[in-house]
Amino acid sequence: MEHAGSDAHPWLVALEQSGLGVQMRQSLLLYPAVEILHIFGFVVLVGSILGFDLRVLGLGRRLPIEPFARLVVPLSALGLAIAVPCGFLLFVTEATSIAANPAFQAKLACIAIGLVNIALFHLGPWRGLVQRGEVTLAAKLGAVVSLLAWSGAIIGGRLIAYL
Repeated sequence: MEHAGSDAHPWLVALEQSGLGVQMRQSLLLYPAVEILHIFGFVVLVGSILGFDLRVLGLGRRLPIEPFARLVVPLSALGLAIAVPCGFLLFVTEATSIAANPAFQAKLACIAIGLVNIALFHLGPWRGLVQRGEVTLAAKLGAVVSLLAWSGAIIGGRLIAYL
């Protein structure tokens, strides 16, 4: 197993060399099963977010936002609950090299932006959408930021294997 050099943080080395990291690398079925679950999780997460953001941006205006949100917001939470632990399990297989990968770092930054955007959206523009059915400029900007952030997370995740 190669490490990212002497600059690898000891906790990354320990994580990679842990029983969990070893098991993830050595099991014939575990890594592919976790990867499939990770993909399923982010498909549910990003798919539901994509639908909601497109509705906020005006697609499907005949569909009321609140009932649609009641469907897709729990789905996005489910997707996140699947994707994050599976992503962590994939990370432990090569924690030292993955942590140093610029695509992984970009992916984490995009996820952070996406999560902060969700929090801000629920504190501000979401209230107007639910209470008055209004799609404000702030809501539309939040939807655009969301689309860009989650698209960036997918692109960054895919590029990890190539950088």
